[in-house]
Amino acid sequence: MTDTETPSDAAPAIDPTPEPAPGRLEGHLRALRAEGRKLLVPYITAGFPADSWQLLVEGLTAAGADAIEIGVPFSDPVMDGPTIQESSTAALRAGITPAAAFSKLGDLNPEIPLVVMTYYNLCYRMGHRRFAAELIKAGVCGAILPDLPLEEVGPWARAADEAGVETVLLAAPTAPDSRLPLIVERSRGFVYGVGLVGITGERAELASSAADIARRLKDITDKPVLVGVGVSTPEQAAEVAQIADGVIVGSALIRKIIDSGSIEPAVEFVAELRAGLDSVASGPVG
Repeated sequence: MTDTETPSDAAPAIDPTPEPAPGRLEGHLRALRAEGRKLLVPYITAGFPADSWQLLVEGLTAAGADAIEIGVPFSDPVMDGPTIQESSTAALRAGITPAAAFSKLGDLNPEIPLVVMTYYNLCYRMGHRRFAAELIKAGVCGAILPDLPLEEVGPWARAADEAGVETVLLAAPTAPDSRLPLIVERSRGFVYGVGLVGITGERAELASSAADIARRLKDITDKPVLVGVGVSTPEQAAEVAQIADGVIVGSALIRKIIDSGSIEPAVEFVAELRAGLDSVASGPVG
């Protein structure tokens, strides 16, 4: 098998080899969950704002984030709505290439795990093994490639497993019950429950599908289940976290930066999300 194997040549998504022990990301999230903590993973875009996004990582950590999802800008972000697209366009114009993003991430010494979110074209062009190695070199322990489906994830996921990168898979609310166990089995780090059908973006109300996908996933796995897409307020985060282990919040956070031109409101917003989640935190597990 070559490093640049095409999706049409890909092996089945579920490998016969035993699942590896939880990596740093999953172990970290499991430990916090065992303490009764609801998990918070904010999303930011690498290179936005150009002069302060690295400081934003520090600020969000201090505000109560348990891990941080960092989007590597891509010119055709099919999952992202207008808000995140705006931040990605600004970052691309400022010269943030994948290599530049990884280099700047490597300058950080984060106290919490970092998870990169980007699109498969970047991984494919770089080569699976090189892409995984670059993530590890940059101090990243997880990856989300939302346009790489379960049936075609095998070559990348095996290279990622070998390198120590945890591949987080998405579970859509439209997925049939027969498909969810396969997604859960192949996912590493945590399982990303997609809260609604559609692209990322702020929502005035939490979609009923958010609680539904959380419940369906929690019924079949002990891996951490986090819900994202459409979670926009502390109240919505608290609502879905009554079922899920935690939330991922991106567009609402990026909107704070766009509207203010500063990272401070985004940091304050994450502190508010933390407080909302803490209001529904359970007692220690076990």
